[in-house]
Amino acid sequence: MVEAMIQAEQRVTRAPRVLFYSHDTFGLGHLRRSRALAGAITRAAPDVSALILTGSPVAGRFAFPDNVDHIRLPGVTKTPDGNYESERLGLSIDEVTELRARLIDATVKHFDPDIVIVDKEPTGFRGEMIPALEWLRKQKKAHIVLGLRDVLDDPDTLAAEWERKGALKAAEQYYDECWVYGLKSIHDPTEGLEFSSEFRAKTRFAGYLRREELPDGEAPTDPYILVTPGGGGDGASMVDLVLSAYERNPDLDPRAMLVYGPFLSGEVRAEFEERVAKLKGRVHAVGFDSRMETLMNGAKGIVSMGGYNTFCEVLSFDKPVVIVPRTRPRLEQFIRASRAEELGLVRMLDETRGELTPEAMTLAIRGLATQLSPSSAFVPGLLDGLDVIADRTLDILDLNRSQGVA
Repeated sequence: MVEAMIQAEQRVTRAPRVLFYSHDTFGLGHLRRSRALAGAITRAAPDVSALILTGSPVAGRFAFPDNVDHIRLPGVTKTPDGNYESERLGLSIDEVTELRARLIDATVKHFDPDIVIVDKEPTGFRGEMIPALEWLRKQKKAHIVLGLRDVLDDPDTLAAEWERKGALKAAEQYYDECWVYGLKSIHDPTEGLEFSSEFRAKTRFAGYLRREELPDGEAPTDPYILVTPGGGGDGASMVDLVLSAYERNPDLDPRAMLVYGPFLSGEVRAEFEERVAKLKGRVHAVGFDSRMETLMNGAKGIVSMGGYNTFCEVLSFDKPVVIVPRTRPRLEQFIRASRAEELGLVRMLDETRGELTPEAMTLAIRGLATQLSPSSAFVPGLLDGLDVIADRTLDILDLNRSQGVA
């Protein structure tokens, strides 16, 4: 009893703690989103500490904001047949999932967060968050939030997936709130999910997450367009179209800055490097750059696949963009790009319109010079997400901006 009273008193007087869970089995999106949110919260209240649990293999290559740190969970990777396996350890997928679950559980119990924000997967990867969520519910101390990007997948596919994973039940059972990092007027990611009226009442649409240029960033001085397939693991087709456009049109300008992303296969990248070398400086390519915000800010225009984080950056830096969305294994990027094109925010190259050709890419790159920037569409509240989430977090913690313990 005495020990419990001491612990309760310590929670009242200590600085608040926020824990992010970002499973990151593939790509960079979850980690970059959690990093942006953690930075916004700790800037608003510098005494708050934020810890990110992530499975991203490149987490250590990112700079993290003040009062924000991360723990790298053992990695998993997707096999060609759609299954998962341990990225580096000689463990079965069941063993590595159990190891990750135990690390998550231990971190949650020791860090003892006031708020837990789980990105996208209500149960975590293969249910690895459930033991920690069960403990948190029994303790009745932490405020647990499910964070969703603007688009998850088409409604029918998503409903079947969430039913199979038990995600719908978990969302209702464990979570105090749901935050959507987008606008309902653009897309509702929960469409097709049979949530209760109570759960929908505690779902907040915050807006997209504004990005800022890193203070120490320095972009190239010569004019360039930025070509980014995000993490790069599924971006080979888009990169091929861009290189083909420059190969067929010696007068195509400005030059292209191509960031492959850390997950483009070495074999494919080697083939692209040979083609880039023959373009004699008209295309400059690098594997990975953690300062994407800086490169984005300096570009004359963007060619991308339209993942969530790139979309936020394009909106933030108000750059004309050509999006070449993937349609497999999810329709997420296509849904986002289609709706954004309808609103006049972007230009899309659409496979269903026969536009995935070097000729269409050439016209699109040339058109960037006169294409309107996203701000010309004027969508109210479009980039309010970080402010809305930071304010709501401080409300939960009973803090004011730039304030420590209340």
